[in-house]
Amino acid sequence: MRLKGLAQVVAMMVARLGYRQIDVLGVSWGGLLAQQLAGQYPAQVRRLVLVSTGPGASAVPGNISTMLELANPRRWHDLAYMQEIAPQIYGGAFRTEPEWVREVFRDTKRPSFAGYYGQLMAVMGWSSLGWLHRLPQPTLVLAGTDDPIVPVANARVMAERIPNARLQLYDDGHLFLMTRLDEVAPLLSEFLTEVTIGGTGQ
Repeated sequence: MRLKGLAQVVAMMVARLGYRQIDVLGVSWGGLLAQQLAGQYPAQVRRLVLVSTGPGASAVPGNISTMLELANPRRWHDLAYMQEIAPQIYGGAFRTEPEWVREVFRDTKRPSFAGYYGQLMAVMGWSSLGWLHRLPQPTLVLAGTDDPIVPVANARVMAERIPNARLQLYDDGHLFLMTRLDEVAPLLSEFLTEVTIGGTGQ
């Protein structure tokens, strides 16, 4: 299923659960789906948070060796291997504090090989760059300055293209949302609860 179909499934699920509007936060690949959902169903998505993500196929590419590692799901099935390559692919705190690997990934569900490659196929050739300027939602773009997967330039491009966006950078890597949660959580709370013109923000 491509992102358009996945966004449709999410929208149907939200409606089935009885929600008129939702706030959407997407990390990395999830940020691509979040953009698609916000663009495809603008009335349903109230606020948007894009974390460690880019505009898809038109993004500034990550490190080549990192991209090759990401093509192989071995890291999800071999924690020792994950510990070995985490500094290279995730950057930031993982470079100096290897104990973060077990902290972050010890309870991670291992994806099937079919699911993993299906996820890659879902976004192949997809790009949001041509329509980011039409997103109406207040948007918070968060990125790490040491992200080997999604270079920080992508966050800057998205924040410039999305009309009502603000950008916040962290001196960390791809998974700063986990390693710097104490810093990020208050910002997220403030953004998602602030009062908007003509509304309550609730």
